[in-house]
Amino acid sequence: MLYLCFQELTRIVTFNANELLMKQKDKPVKRSRKPWPTKAAMEQVYSMNLWGADDTEFYSGAGSHNPNLTDPYIEVVASFLNSFKSPPTLCDLGCGDFNVGKELVKYSGKYTGVDIVEPLIAYNTKNFRRENLEFHCLDIAVDPLPAGDIAILRQVLQHLSNAEVDSILKKLRDFKYLILTEHIPDGDFVPNRDIISGQGTRLKKQSGLDISAAPFHFKAIEKRTLLKLRPDEHKGIIETSVFKIQ
Repeated sequence: MLYLCFQELTRIVTFNANELLMKQKDKPVKRSRKPWPTKAAMEQVYSMNLWGADDTEFYSGAGSHNPNLTDPYIEVVASFLNSFKSPPTLCDLGCGDFNVGKELVKYSGKYTGVDIVEPLIAYNTKNFRRENLEFHCLDIAVDPLPAGDIAILRQVLQHLSNAEVDSILKKLRDFKYLILTEHIPDGDFVPNRDIISGQGTRLKKQSGLDISAAPFHFKAIEKRTLLKLRPDEHKGIIETSVFKIQ
């Protein structure tokens, strides 16, 4: 009798264990999202018009084309550039479709536009020609940066992972100034939540970039806010600041 009960118990335990294994197999497996190479991600943004489109071959989004956002930016940056005794050398890191950058070339001694998307750089080289203007296809998180007095990063770092942001910030020590524009939440927020590099920003995590905070701790001699704008269709504010590095 005891032997029979033990056999029955063994059968029940074995059945329950097998049933549990089958249920676990039926459950969808959650897989962590593997980061796509930044170059491929940004190429997709332009090829699929993920930031919108107009009648041009490349389009960097409303933030580069809405006059309510671009005109005040160009005005304050031009005023800052005009404050120098001689026109400075500018490096536009993440120049995009150059709809904004083209308005700043005349305030520079030399202007270098940089982007990671090769067809975009080829397009810019063909369509924007000035004696003091050149373009380079570079991964600014990996490749050496062109020399210059002022680095411009206009709504670029907001799309990049913390690791890439950190790599870029370390290279900015060679510049005298940084003009940084970031789309951040309005009011208090937890800064620098990590993201996968690509189309999106930290806003979806109720976060934004603050390069002076952890994990970056970017040091500058002086920081001055040039402009704060509220986008029409989006939450948060777009803030432009100038950092004196040297």
